[in-house]
Amino acid sequence: MIVPIHLENSGVVEYDVTIDKLPKLHFDTKVAVVTNPTVSALHLDTLLNQIDAKELSVITVPDGEEYKTLDTVVNILDELFINKLDRKSILIAFGGGVVGDMTGFTASLYQRGIQFIQIPTTLLSQVDASVGGKTGVNNKFGKNLIGAFYQPKGVYIDTTFLDTLPQREFSAGVAEIIKIAVMFDNEYFNYLEKADLSDKKVLNEVIARCVELKANVVNQDEKEAGIRAVLNYGHTFGHVIENETKYKKYLHGEAVAIGMVMANVLANILGLITQNDMNRVKNLLIKHNLPIDYHINNVEEFYNKFFLDKKSANDKIKFILPHGIGNFNISNNIDKSIIIKALNQFSRIDKK
Repeated sequence: MIVPIHLENSGVVEYDVTIDKLPKLHFDTKVAVVTNPTVSALHLDTLLNQIDAKELSVITVPDGEEYKTLDTVVNILDELFINKLDRKSILIAFGGGVVGDMTGFTASLYQRGIQFIQIPTTLLSQVDASVGGKTGVNNKFGKNLIGAFYQPKGVYIDTTFLDTLPQREFSAGVAEIIKIAVMFDNEYFNYLEKADLSDKKVLNEVIARCVELKANVVNQDEKEAGIRAVLNYGHTFGHVIENETKYKKYLHGEAVAIGMVMANVLANILGLITQNDMNRVKNLLIKHNLPIDYHINNVEEFYNKFFLDKKSANDKIKFILPHGIGNFNISNNIDKSIIIKALNQFSRIDKK
């Protein structure tokens, strides 16, 4: 299956997301593959057998969100200079969202921009991170605060790479699938409640639908000036959780899962979502072994960290909230007392 990406505002960037067995890839230029030790050990030989290039090099970066930094990007850039890549050269991101984000960002910087290709190997990167051209790194102030919108030349999603994915990583990817269903498609959410994602045919259908929904959003709003911000449901809370836990306790999808539960509590206080629908979302997260709770030690500190989020502007916090299941609400004028009321539900010591 092929899902086309055509950016309506720029009108010149168009590429395909291919959901199928990885094809032979032919290049008449130098190619550098960026990957990590985990993916390299499991799948690098498979990838290299599919690549025909003028010259091929492999750059290995450390595995983990804590290494998604400018220092790692500088190391990748050094390797590109050492291997004498030029402006016609191509980078291939071969790994999860961390590898994809850093490779794309590096591609946007090297000699003022070279092409790159995404070959995602985790469920989270297949349904979310590899599609749409968001690239970047973290710093001490927060997640993805340094980066660029930089579209890939193409995306190849091969679900056979998921066969070796640990169950926890798989579940983290499901969180992003649930996120997009809650925001945009009630029928898709109903389907997910019954779907057996261990069935490869079902999984391919779920991934394809998720990519279609995200592609539709990205096509309308490449640089998150409007509707694309809706894809950050759960992320405003989740990014604070990741920052507080130094990116070590939770996988990104796990933090987003908790963030969705927090966003739903706020939405419920505002009358946007019923308790029943909140429970449906929570139960679907539980079904896929995702965390649904987080203890906030200092509510005021947690609240203040919202202002480091990229979506906040003019001292206002932008919250992406569900309006039922299948619809969304974008709010940037919620009174602080209401936000604190929602956060307080996660600060009680006796909360299970």
